[in-house]
Amino acid sequence: MTPQPNQEDPQRPEEPAEQAVDQDPDRDLEAARRVLRLEATGLDALATSLGGEFNHALDLLTTVSGRITVTGMGKAGHVARKIAATLASTGAPAQFVHPGEASHGDLGMIAPGDAVLAMSNSGDTTELNDVILYTRRFGIPLVAMTAKASSTLAEGADVTLLLPRAPEACPMGLAPTTSTTMMMALGDAIAVALLKRKGFSEKDFQVLHPGGALGRKLLRVSDVMHGPEVLPLCRPDTAMSEAILIMTQGTFGCVGITDDSGVLIGIITDGDLRRHMDPGLLAVPAREVMTGPPRTIRTQALATEALGVMNGVHNERPITSLFVVENGSPVGIVHIHDCLRAGVA
Repeated sequence: MTPQPNQEDPQRPEEPAEQAVDQDPDRDLEAARRVLRLEATGLDALATSLGGEFNHALDLLTTVSGRITVTGMGKAGHVARKIAATLASTGAPAQFVHPGEASHGDLGMIAPGDAVLAMSNSGDTTELNDVILYTRRFGIPLVAMTAKASSTLAEGADVTLLLPRAPEACPMGLAPTTSTTMMMALGDAIAVALLKRKGFSEKDFQVLHPGGALGRKLLRVSDVMHGPEVLPLCRPDTAMSEAILIMTQGTFGCVGITDDSGVLIGIITDGDLRRHMDPGLLAVPAREVMTGPPRTIRTQALATEALGVMNGVHNERPITSLFVVENGSPVGIVHIHDCLRAGVA
C-alpha cells in the first residue's frame, strides 16, 4: 500500500532528533578560564618542585655524545615529538622514537652514546617496557618524566623527574590536559637549561634555522655583505676623474675614501656628484667632494640593523649602500638590495 501524503512510512527509520545545544557564552568562558587556572596551578607546582634531580638529569643529557631519544605513548607521545624538535633546534641533537615501533626494530635507532627521555604520566605504559629494558641492557642513560614514583618507568630510570600531583583540567578528570601541559613545559625547561649550559648563541640558532622568518631575522651583516675584493675605495688626493671611474666599476653608487692608515674617513655618492657638478669637477681631489664621516655598520650586526641604517631610522637621509668596518677600516659593503634579496625587511 502506497503511503498517503503526510502519512509516516512505517518502514522508514526514524530520523534522530536534533540535540539541543546549550549555548551560554558566559558558561563557555568560565569553563575555559577554569582549564587555564588549573593548568597554571600545575605549572606553578612544577616550578616549585624542581630540585637536584633536574640538575642530575641535565648532567646526564649534557654528556651525551650521540642523540637524546624522546619517547612516549598517546598524548605523551605527541608532547615527546615536540620536545625532541625543540631540543634539536636548540643545539641538543634529538629524535623521537615511537615506543610501539621500537619493539619492532626501531630500538636500533638508539645507540651507545645516546640517552633516552621517556615520558608517561602513569609510568606504567606497557609499550615503554621494551625501551626501558633495552636501555638497561646496553647501559644507555634513561631519564624518566612521570607522576608516579613507584612506577615501572621511575624505578627503571637513572633519574626521575616527578610531575606534581595535579587535577586534569578535563571536567571528568580523565583526558590528559594538566599533565601534558606540565610535560611540555618541563621539556622546554630542559631544552633551555641545556642551551645555556652549552653556550648556544643566536648565531648557532641561525645556522639551524636558515629558512623562514627566524632565519631571516637572525642574519648578520657578514652573511649578506660583499667582501673586500670588490670594495670601491680611493685616497683623499685621488683626482675625481679616477674616483668616478672606481665608483662606476663598483656598481654600488659610491666610493669610499680612506686615509694613510686605511681608516674610512669619507664617502662620495651620486648625490655628491650632482651637488658638485661643474666644469672643473674631474680635476679636483676626492677630499673636496667627499662627505664625512660616513655611516657604517659592523660585520656582526644584524642585517635588519643595517637595513634600518640605510632607511634612515634615526631621521637621517636614506642611502642605498653601507660600508662595513672593523676598527674603522672597511672590510665589506652591503647594498639595500642585498638585504631585500635575503628576505630581510
